[in-house]
Amino acid sequence: MKRSDLLLTLIFLLIFAPFIIWGEAFDWYLQVNHELPYMMSFVKFFVLATLGEVLGLRLRKGSYQLKGFGLLPRAIVWGFLGITIKLAFEIFAAGSPAMLASMGVQFPTDHPADILNQDFFSHFSWIQLLAALSVGTMLNLFFAPVFMTVHKISDTHIEQTGGTLRGFFSPMPVREIMASINWRVQWSFVFKRTIPLFWIPAQTFNFLLPAEHRVLVAAIYSVILGVILAIAAQKGKAGK
Repeated sequence: MKRSDLLLTLIFLLIFAPFIIWGEAFDWYLQVNHELPYMMSFVKFFVLATLGEVLGLRLRKGSYQLKGFGLLPRAIVWGFLGITIKLAFEIFAAGSPAMLASMGVQFPTDHPADILNQDFFSHFSWIQLLAALSVGTMLNLFFAPVFMTVHKISDTHIEQTGGTLRGFFSPMPVREIMASINWRVQWSFVFKRTIPLFWIPAQTFNFLLPAEHRVLVAAIYSVILGVILAIAAQKGKAGK
């Protein structure tokens, strides 16, 4: 294990240890997350999803930082994508159960979305499981492909401009970048495999958890997402 591996492990422990050791720290996190949900989403994805990409780089290249990687531009992109994820969570958590109700599913709660706030693990409910599955499915079928493609476009732009902040804020040639994407890898690996085999089950499980834990779980998922998309980017280059 390299010294850089130990340093990253230490940073990771410093981020999460206070919330495990001190209940007050976790209570503070929940309060801030409730009062400033979109700002917190930006911060969590800024840090954790970028960490996922850094881990992916380490797996591929043996280093956590390379010239042209563009750590800060990538973190900025992830921060704003984190806001869109929070928006999507709100939309699909309310809309997917309502969709089931419109199809004739009878809910034991006043509002269909309220079923997701029950304690699933203490009182098993097929209706709650169905509602969570609908959220995970709709979220990943309608939001995730667009989200992942936008990330791919921004990622390519960062690489093409040398990973600098000045280059990042230069005009983005979206049409040219979309024409250069390896859509075979984007479809066969990112969409066709990771969405049904990982993301739908993972988000279904997430929406069975108490609401106050979902954001934390989503932040942890973002590390995995960063690794997956980083590996997909490498596959795309190899497949050209």
